[in-house]
Amino acid sequence: MPIPDPVLVPPFNIVRFSHLECDVVDLRQARELYKGIVGLSATSETADRICLRGMEERNHHSLVLTLASGPAARALGFKVGGESDLFRAADFLASKGLEPEWIEKEHLGRVLRVRDPWGVPLEFYETMARLPTIHQKYGSYRGVKPLRIDHVNLFMPDVDAAVEFYSAMGFRVTEYTEDPDSGRIWAAWMQRKGNVHDIAFTNGKGPRLHHIAYWVPSPLNIIDLLDIMSTTGHLEKIERGPGRHGISNAFFLYIRDSDGHRTEFYSSDYLTVDPEHEPIKWDLRDPTRQTLWGAPAPRSWFEEGMIFDGVAPVSPVCAGTPIIAP
Repeated sequence: MPIPDPVLVPPFNIVRFSHLECDVVDLRQARELYKGIVGLSATSETADRICLRGMEERNHHSLVLTLASGPAARALGFKVGGESDLFRAADFLASKGLEPEWIEKEHLGRVLRVRDPWGVPLEFYETMARLPTIHQKYGSYRGVKPLRIDHVNLFMPDVDAAVEFYSAMGFRVTEYTEDPDSGRIWAAWMQRKGNVHDIAFTNGKGPRLHHIAYWVPSPLNIIDLLDIMSTTGHLEKIERGPGRHGISNAFFLYIRDSDGHRTEFYSSDYLTVDPEHEPIKWDLRDPTRQTLWGAPAPRSWFEEGMIFDGVAPVSPVCAGTPIIAP
């Protein structure tokens, strides 16, 4: 199916993917991993909640972990350009038959909350509480030296429909894979901030959260994190990598926390700000799309994801298994 033409003047201005809120069963272990091992900076902590940010981030948080009886993804946050964009977003989403609602949230103020047509919980906001800069506090850098959150990836049961819906909001496809048998899109990478993606969709039982990703200074930082995790009792949390994706060109590492949440650390993708940037098409049978060097991804990477709170995943309309072996 054809990739939608980019909407260069969208109905409202989404600046970027901003943050994830998720539930964890063991907050102590999550804190040890994300703060102590990975190196995110804690901005606020209570007995049942911790807020974290990357070292370049001025927003109060990009990751919120909340103690709960079971793991789940709770909200994907997107920053918009201004107050008027929130009202235009409300009109646009209502015109699509959705039910946006206004709520107040700590550190965010007024938030427009909605579930997309598949039930993914989205939150749009104008301004998050700002914190002093710490990006030159080099003595505080730890672990992989995470700088900023970059994107979110979701399993979706109908990638073509997801691409159409998010394109209408102004997200632009940068790269995609196509199933040669059905002609349907198997996966798509879409951006707002001018690099390869803010959100990506992968064919699979969903909606489910596949991963979030943090940008790190260089591939050497990923090697540092591997050394740290392998010598501090966290070896089993390394799921995939290090490697270089064919898609996006990113140097990557994927880890899983004790609850199953997946985080990618990566660097080395490229700019896509030119409005004439043409989406790059990959054949699903080309194993270098996964890893340019040919190493296959584990089956868990294609099959396991985190549920969204209150949403029952459904089977994909595009059946089959992606090429795993190189």
